[in-house]
Amino acid sequence: MNPYRDRQEAARSRRGCLSANDAPWAQRMGAMIASQEGRCGTVLGMTCTVAWNATKQREPRMSTATEVMEKIVALCRRRGFIFGSSEIYGGIGGFWDYGPLGCELKRNIKEAWWKDMVQTPPTGPGGREFQMVGVDCSIIMNPKVWEASGHATGFADPMVDCKKCKARFRADQVWVVTWANAESIAKPSAERDDTNRPLAEAFRAVEEDRESIQDIRLVREPFSTIEYEMRKAAAPLEKTVIASSSAEAIELAQLSAREQKLLVKPMVFAVNSRVDPEFSPFLPIKCPACKEENCLTEPRSFNLMFQTHVGALEDAASLAYLRPETAQGIFANFKNVMDSTRVKIPFGIAQMGKAFRNEINPRNYTFRSREFEQMEIEFFCHPNESMQWYEFWRDLRIRWYESLNIRSERLRPRQQDEKELAHYSRACTDIEYLFPFSDEPQELEGVAHRGSFDLNQHGKFSRNDENAFAVIDDSKEKYVPHVIEPSAGVDRFALATICEAYTYDESRASPEFLKFHPRLAPIKAAVFPLVAKDGMPEIAEPIYREIRKHYTCQYDAKQSIGKRYARMDEAGTPFCFTIDGQSKEDGTVTVRNRDDASQIRIDKSRCVEYLRDQLKI
Repeated sequence: MNPYRDRQEAARSRRGCLSANDAPWAQRMGAMIASQEGRCGTVLGMTCTVAWNATKQREPRMSTATEVMEKIVALCRRRGFIFGSSEIYGGIGGFWDYGPLGCELKRNIKEAWWKDMVQTPPTGPGGREFQMVGVDCSIIMNPKVWEASGHATGFADPMVDCKKCKARFRADQVWVVTWANAESIAKPSAERDDTNRPLAEAFRAVEEDRESIQDIRLVREPFSTIEYEMRKAAAPLEKTVIASSSAEAIELAQLSAREQKLLVKPMVFAVNSRVDPEFSPFLPIKCPACKEENCLTEPRSFNLMFQTHVGALEDAASLAYLRPETAQGIFANFKNVMDSTRVKIPFGIAQMGKAFRNEINPRNYTFRSREFEQMEIEFFCHPNESMQWYEFWRDLRIRWYESLNIRSERLRPRQQDEKELAHYSRACTDIEYLFPFSDEPQELEGVAHRGSFDLNQHGKFSRNDENAFAVIDDSKEKYVPHVIEPSAGVDRFALATICEAYTYDESRASPEFLKFHPRLAPIKAAVFPLVAKDGMPEIAEPIYREIRKHYTCQYDAKQSIGKRYARMDEAGTPFCFTIDGQSKEDGTVTVRNRDDASQIRIDKSRCVEYLRDQLKI
C-alpha cells in the first residue's frame, strides 16, 4: 500500500479526476461521462472516448491528454481560430493572432460578459440593486502609477539561464532547493541513498517516521499538488518553515549553510538528484531544453513589465511601461468616475482590454502568453459589507461559467490560504478549470478582496494623502471604499471554451466537432445549396442574406454536402440550412443540428424565426 498514492487518487476521484495508472477505473469513468454527456470524458492523463450507435455501445478508445491537446491545437489552426503571430517569419514566443473564427469567439465572450456583468447585472445580496459603469483606459500610463501599485519593484519572477543552450526558465520550475542540518553539512554521508527515493516514498517516510529524517529538500515543481502535499505533511511539525517562493527558499538555504544549523524542520527527501560531497545551498536539475546537468545560472530577479519610451528621447525621463494589468487604470480614474456620474457606493467599474507581461517562458498554447486580454471589475463597497460582496461575486462568477456550458466537474473554486494571499488581500478565490494539458486545474479567474490598499496607495502617491479617495455616504460617514475584484482572462476562457466544446464521436464520418454554447459559437448558421445548379443557389442566397442581418452566417456551395457539414461542425456552427430539390417543390429547407446530426424540414420563410427560438439570443 502506498498512502500517498491512496490520498492522491481519493482526492482526484472526489473532483472527477482519476489516476492514469488505473486504466480500468479510468475506462469506467470515461464511459459513464461519455454516456451521460455525449462527449469526451477527460480523466487525469487520459481521455476516454465512447462512441454510440443506434444499437450498441462501442468499446472506449484511450488517448492521452497530450494527444487530445494536439488535436485541439491542430483544429484551431485548421479552422482559423488561432495562428502563431508573424509565423511566416518564424513567429515570436508568447504572442498569438486570432483568425476569423477566433476573433468571433473572443468577441462573443466579451459581449456575453459585458451584457451579463455591466449592462444587466443581477441583484446583489438580499435583492439589493447596484450600478455598473465602464471605462477604457490607456495601455501606457504615467510610470508613477506602477510605483504606487508596487509593480515597479515587486512585479518580478526568479529567472535562470542555461550556460550551454542559452535557454531561459523560471527558477522555481527548474530548481531543487536543499536544506540540511549542521551534521549533514560537515559530514555528508556517502552511504545514504535518500536522494534517489521516489517522491511518494518520501512522503510515506514523513508520515511513518518524522523524527528520523535529518535532511529536507523542497522540490519546486509546477504542480500545485506536490506543494499542497508538502504543506500538509509539514503542518504537524513544530517550527516548520515553507518557502512561498524560490527566492525565499534559496535565501533560507543559504542562511542555513552560513549559520551551520537547521533552520527548517525536516520534512521530505529530494528526488532525481544526488547530493554532491561538497554541500551547495541549491542543486540545479537538468536543463529542460538541452538536458545537460550543472549548466544553470544562479537565480536572479526579472521584472515582467515591458519597457518603452514616450517622446523623442530615450532617457530616464521618457521611460514608460505597457500595463501588466488593467486594474490600475480603474483605480486612477476612480475620482473622475465619481465626479462625472451619479454612481453611489456600492458600484462597480468594468474594463476590457489588453495587458502585457514579459513572461520568462510562455507555455501551454495560449494559456500563458505575453499579450492577453482581461475582463476586469473593481467593485467598490462599504468596508463592513465587503465580505458579503466578495462572496456574492465569487458565486456569481462560478455560475456564469456554468451557464456557458463549462461543466461544474471541471471547475474548481480554490480559496487561497493565508500564505498565498497578497499582503493587502483579505480573501481570494481562484476559479480553476481542468485543461487537457494539465493534471491539475488551472486558473481561469481570480476573485479577490483587495481591501482599500489600491485607493490608499494612489491617494498617497498622487496627492500625499491616503484618504484622498475617501467618500461620504448618505449617513455622512467618511471612509475609503473596499474593493472586490473579479478578474478574468479572455484568452484563457476562449481556450477553456474550445477545450470544453471539443468532442470526438467515432460514429460520425468526421468524428471531431466543437459543441459551443450558442451564445459563444463564432458562426450561428450556415446556408448550403445541395448542388450549385438547378435553381438551388437562387433560393439559398436570399435566405443567407436574410439570416446574416441578424446572426453571423456563412454561405458555401463547394464540395459535397457531407464535407460542408463537417467543416461547420469543426467550426462549432449549431445549425445548417440546406436547399435541395424538394425546396423547389414545396418551399421547405432542411435544418441540420450540429449536436446530434438530426434533420427536420421547415418553411424557408421561418429560418430566422427558427434560429431565434433555438438560440434564444
